[in-house]
Amino acid sequence: MSASRPFLARLGLSLPIIQAPMAGVSTPQLAAAVSNAGGLGSLGIGASTVDQAREAIQATRALTKRPFNVNVFCHAPAQRDTEREAAWLSHLAPLFAEAGIPAPAQLNEIYPSFLGDDAAFDMLVSTRPAVVSFHFGLPSADQIQALRKAGIVTMATATNLDEAWQVEQAGIDAIVAQGIEAGGHRGMFDPSAVDEALPTWVLVRLILRETRLPVVAAGGIMDGRGIKAALDLGAAAAQLGTAFVLCPESAANAAYRANLSGDRAYSTRLTSVLSGRPARGMVNRYIEFGEAAGSPPPADYPLAYDAAKQINGAAGKQDNHEFAAQWAGQGAPLAREMTATDLMKTLADEMKG
Repeated sequence: MSASRPFLARLGLSLPIIQAPMAGVSTPQLAAAVSNAGGLGSLGIGASTVDQAREAIQATRALTKRPFNVNVFCHAPAQRDTEREAAWLSHLAPLFAEAGIPAPAQLNEIYPSFLGDDAAFDMLVSTRPAVVSFHFGLPSADQIQALRKAGIVTMATATNLDEAWQVEQAGIDAIVAQGIEAGGHRGMFDPSAVDEALPTWVLVRLILRETRLPVVAAGGIMDGRGIKAALDLGAAAAQLGTAFVLCPESAANAAYRANLSGDRAYSTRLTSVLSGRPARGMVNRYIEFGEAAGSPPPADYPLAYDAAKQINGAAGKQDNHEFAAQWAGQGAPLAREMTATDLMKTLADEMKG
């Protein structure tokens, strides 16, 4: 626990547990419950408008006086490629037809990057959450400095040693070491680069040896024993995402919960076909269709996500959830259904065992 003490003290935490941001699944209720239990709750605002993000921060503050984290996406703008996008839409035509809607003429960049969103930056500086974390890359040096001047602690995801070095050199306060086991989107700065697919334990040890920053272990951690193992390796805390999806406070719908509680949880895959960026989720028809032999490459992120969300939105109205992005890590079969408060107590008890 020696590596945890300074990190926990700085953030005002009593438990070395961080709830992963999980845009689309995290809620003010979930974040507040985790923070109230002594951990660090998180909001993922990468898929939110500035107004929606501000409202989520205000709603969380109404439920807890303790620190919480707000996570933003720092991806490069989508690389538009008319032929590639047309080929992807043509490939998805049978799924649009099955969902009962026409394929769009073009795809839209539905999630703007924090890198060019001055309004989102200004909102964070003015609302001053205790922690702001970055995924897919890093903001400008001026923005990082401004957040620090506002008294905000910063964290950033790294999936390899080079990214960890960049995080340290940028003046970020802590590194979230995301192993290949993790559910949801890989935090790769450059998704076209070779991914060594390092497991959490290897990545944590490498980053600890090569940097001086506190390291948060993320990926495949589902219970207190996993948290204790991460701390024994030298991590300052552990970040859990899939473990919180079945909590009633999460925004996961009934189909998502049913699959995570059943056999689907035993089969997850890292794929780019849903969003255009590598992300791990439970295998369904959309993933299998998009990865079938002879399939064209998906459109760039988040353009491909626009198509997937349109298909899933229409199919969902017919109670067909085979086209949903149901993100989950490799530890998914270990997910448990209980309130976030009870889960935090259970995790704390398991850490002592």
